[in-house]
Amino acid sequence: MRRSLPLALAAAALTLTALPGSPSVSAAATTAPAPGALRWGPCPEGASAPRLECSTLEVPLDYRDPDGRQIEVAVSRLASEKPSKRRGVLLTNPGGPGGSGLVYPAVLAASGLPQEVLDSYDIIGFDPRGVGRSTPVTCDLTKEQQWRGNFPKYAHTAADVTREAGYARQIAGQCENSKTAWMLPHTTTANTARDMDRLRSALGEPTLSYLGASYGSYLGAVYTTLFPRRDDRIVLDSNLGPDGYDVTAMRLFARGLEDRFPDFVAFAAAHPEYGLGSTSKQVTAKFYELVARLDAKPVQDVNGTGFRAFTFEQLYADGSMKGLAEFWQAVDTGRELPLPESPAGVENLMASRFAVVCADTRWPRTVREYQRNAAVDRLKYPMLGGSTASINPCAYWSRERTEPPVRITGRGPSNVLMVQNERDPGTPLVGARELRRAFGGRATMVTADQGGHGVYPYGGNTCANDAATTFLTTGERPARDLACAAEPGEAARPGETAGAGGAARPGEPSK
Repeated sequence: MRRSLPLALAAAALTLTALPGSPSVSAAATTAPAPGALRWGPCPEGASAPRLECSTLEVPLDYRDPDGRQIEVAVSRLASEKPSKRRGVLLTNPGGPGGSGLVYPAVLAASGLPQEVLDSYDIIGFDPRGVGRSTPVTCDLTKEQQWRGNFPKYAHTAADVTREAGYARQIAGQCENSKTAWMLPHTTTANTARDMDRLRSALGEPTLSYLGASYGSYLGAVYTTLFPRRDDRIVLDSNLGPDGYDVTAMRLFARGLEDRFPDFVAFAAAHPEYGLGSTSKQVTAKFYELVARLDAKPVQDVNGTGFRAFTFEQLYADGSMKGLAEFWQAVDTGRELPLPESPAGVENLMASRFAVVCADTRWPRTVREYQRNAAVDRLKYPMLGGSTASINPCAYWSRERTEPPVRITGRGPSNVLMVQNERDPGTPLVGARELRRAFGGRATMVTADQGGHGVYPYGGNTCANDAATTFLTTGERPARDLACAAEPGEAARPGETAGAGGAARPGEPSK
């Protein structure tokens, strides 16, 4: 099997509450499934785990026509084994968009979700609409397109953006001419949130609690905005800004790499055996030296853009730094690159990501605007900015829209806890702060002085983890926003597998 880099953006979170003024959507709640509509049984091959049960729920393709065409949503349950302690359901989402969440309850249980949380809830997972074992979307991506991933080629000049535009237009055309094109206008975060409320009803629950990470933070924010009377305790981890995966969030990946890179510099400088430098200046210079070398002559199909993308993804977890240093060393010394196998399901993962990201918000439509953005960001954030600010298929997506984006506000109960690493490459702290401001009094935010993507329960900061556990089990949050100090003894040691990172967290594509 051919090997390639993990897909750093794929391998690799509308209206006011309850859509007032849109009665056709609001009326969908009257046709929600009755309690007991789910029939639990064994999970499909590849998604089975001890005690995990699976089912399928039918939901409307278009919530403006709730009795019209239906699609399927695959659902899983890890039931509480302590009925006397059970207080409800905890719906989960590992991120994406495009990430399968069917096996995620079992992943959480195996990765340190505290026993008191497992006792308090039935942990519920699901594949969002368009993903995996739910009714899936496709863009008929070729193997070459899958290997290329979702990062635009790094734009060193305006002409590079112009050349990338042709590829972006091609991908958008494939998606909109595929056999599942009929799903694209309806494969949105808002409709996935409505699916979640249908699932709550089918479970026979008056409310649901929620734990969502990365893109799942935005999905949870949209759900609690649309259904503020049907949610209980909402934990949002590794937070996107209040507009989700829009052009700003895409450009913030470059900021995230710059925020996180000093942690890798410290690791590399402390391990002279890799030969990457002993100071920040030397390690940073080595990055640009290797990028230039691969741009001039790719190795094993890895060019400079791929090198940037791989570096970005591997900084999602402390446990990946050893492998990243070995990769840099292999490039530097001319040895065979230690590339992992391409993950399965990449075509659907990429296609469903395009569907949600491109449909949720409006993207710039002109090449000139992307040229300006790339020129700005490659100066501000030269490690990645020329790529993440460049043009992508969303620039050529259909203009057909079913509704405007959801606006996250402070209207609703004060029942949101946000947890966030200070040096998160995928969802930088600056975006989380914007979401915190949008929520106002509804939310409290706990920040942890650590790097990587993912806090709860994967990270090593006990202060942040305890805050989330206490809220889920007792409903008590910190009285005000809390900054948790670094806890070096609890952090994942370089070289260990850490569940907080993109590829290391099963079920979540990294950004």
